[in-house]
This record gives sequence, C-alpha cells and structure tokens, in this order.
Amino acid sequence: MVSRVRVWLNRTYAENVFFMDQLWRNPSDRAVEIHATHGDPDSPVLAAADTAELEPENLSPAGYVEYALDQCARRGIDVFVPRLHQSAIVAHRAEFEAAGTAVLAPPPEAVAVFHDKVIAYEAVQAIGVPVPPWHRVRSGDELVAAVEELESGGHKACFKPASGAGGVGFRVITRTPFSLMHLSGFPSPYVPLDVVLEALRQAEEPVDWLVMPRLEQPEVSVDCLTGPDNRIRLAVGRTKNGRRRGFTLHEQWLDPARRIAEGFGLHYLSNIQFRMFGDRPVLMDVNTRPAGGLHQLSLCGVNAPWAAVQLALGEDPGEVVPPFLGQDYTVVSGPRPLRPVSLPHQRPETTDPLPAVPAPPSAEPAGSVGSAAQALPL
Repeated sequence: MVSRVRVWLNRTYAENVFFMDQLWRNPSDRAVEIHATHGDPDSPVLAAADTAELEPENLSPAGYVEYALDQCARRGIDVFVPRLHQSAIVAHRAEFEAAGTAVLAPPPEAVAVFHDKVIAYEAVQAIGVPVPPWHRVRSGDELVAAVEELESGGHKACFKPASGAGGVGFRVITRTPFSLMHLSGFPSPYVPLDVVLEALRQAEEPVDWLVMPRLEQPEVSVDCLTGPDNRIRLAVGRTKNGRRRGFTLHEQWLDPARRIAEGFGLHYLSNIQFRMFGDRPVLMDVNTRPAGGLHQLSLCGVNAPWAAVQLALGEDPGEVVPPFLGQDYTVVSGPRPLRPVSLPHQRPETTDPLPAVPAPPSAEPAGSVGSAAQALPL
C-alpha cells in the first residue's frame, strides 16, 4: 500500500489554496495531507489545510530554521515548500533531509543569485539572455542621473527594490507635479520625481533601487519545473496583456527561460518573467519559488504542483507536456472560507449597572469570507 504524502507550505500566498487543491486532486490518486503555517490567522491557506498552526513572530532566519526543523520532525513532513526565509532554509537542506524531509526549492547558490536583481541581471547577461538597461541607485543624485539618461532615450523611467518579490515597491516616475489628480480615483503606481527626491532627502538611510525603462506588454511568466539533475521537465508561458490572460509555447519566451532554469539549477518550481523592450523580449524578474498563478496551468491539463512533489520524492514524472493550451481567460476574486475565531465580547458603553446574571457562553461565528484569485475563461 502506497503511503500518504505529507506536505508543508509555510507563510505562503493566499492564491496557493489552489496549489493545495491540485495536490489533493493529483492524477496519481495518492493520498496527500497538507500542513500550513502562517502569521495571519485569517489566511485562507490555514483554513484550507488539513492541519494548521500560527507561526511565531520575530524569529531570526536562524531561529526560523530551528522552528522549521521542529515542525518537520513533529509533523512527519515529507516535502517542505518554503516561501518565508527560503535562503536560510535551503542552506540547511542536509539537516532537513536527515529528518526525512525533502525541501522543494533550488540550492542556496541559485537562490542567492536571484535574491539581488543586479547580480541576477549580470549573471543572465553572461549566458546570453537579454535584459533591459538598468541603473542601481542609492541616492537622489543617482536617481536624477538615471532618470534623465532613460528619458533622453525616449523611455519612461520606473524603479523597484534591488531585492524583493513580486511588484512590491514598483513605481513609475512622472514629471507631473503632485496635485489632486494623484488623489482621485484608485491609487496609482505613478509618482512625481520631486516627491521621490524629497522623500530621499528626508530618509535616514540610503535606498537600494533598480531604475530602468518601463517595459511594454505582453508580460509572459514562464512556469518551469526543473529536476535536481538540472534538466527541465516543464516550461509553459502564461501571457498577460491588460485583463486578458493566455498561454504560449513560443520559443522566444521558453528558450531563455530554459537557459536560466537549467543554467543556474533552479530546481523544482520557478517562475521567470519577461516583457518587451522595443521589439524583443527581455528578462524582468526570476522567482525561485512557485508563482501565485501556477494553478492556472490546470486550464492546459497540467498539474505542476504534483509533478514537483513527485520530483522531490525521487519519483521522476518525466517530461510534462500540456495536452492542449487553454483558451484566453481573466482572473477574478471569489469567496473562500476562513477558520472560525473567537472574539472577546464587546461591552457597549453604558452608564446603567450591568445585570447580575451569568455571562453567556462564548460562541464562535460560522465563518468569514476570504478572497482568492480564480481563473475564468473570457
């Protein structure tokens, strides 16, 4: 009898409730139990998991590794999918393996390369993958020089942290003075240059930003599955152009993604993002973890999370080829249940004396509603 597989996801994105769904509904019909931990008690990932636990706050990376090793031992974890403190965890892979846990993440050398975008851009350029023009800036003077150079070439300048994940900290520089226009409607990524310079003057420490031209759509995120032998098993591009999403197997996107994934040993699941600079694709970012939208590959008949778990267990799924490419779609939010929580009863403000009766027993609400991305065909 084949034993069940115990998988742990730590402090991951809300969208990974769909990652979990795919593990439970795996094509091997293998029993999977999922353990989830998070710092937010209202994370829908905690509600969805078979077992869940709140993570301790303010642990150092070393302290978190000790916590993670304890979780794996106590919970009998077979496969650990780390997001939080990934760098520290992969540096201790041997200790997790000694505890019987496979870490579903690249080796520390690969994680280190792509933690810093400047190092990453220099590294991928060395293997022939094109990147956009970029400037590393730490001061107002460096920012002005970078913006003026880009604008002289007819580009709109933008910046983002030199290290970080997703679109956190991304802004587009504008010369338009700050006005009520910036306060109407929804918040915008556009920020006036003079406002940024004033913020830098008032800052107590230098920034570390990457300044580059704003790249054009389409944006293509290539989801890759690479084995510990550095051989890629899966590469599918997810396209984004405004609200419209779709899929591609065009080599102008897949070839550079394969070169990066195999050349740097991005074992297991990674996500490599490209946009257009002029008439050619250039690298935008590399994520050494599963993308939040990975589950969308299910519209192509692919279960990437399960194939990755198989690889981590030493069960090679072979080349994973989409049997078809799904139709174009968009992404909308939908309800997701949360864990019931007990809130202390709030006594209304009153000057009247409280009645001398026993307090009613604490009741738990039936549940709340969360939000998670779901893919719907257009």
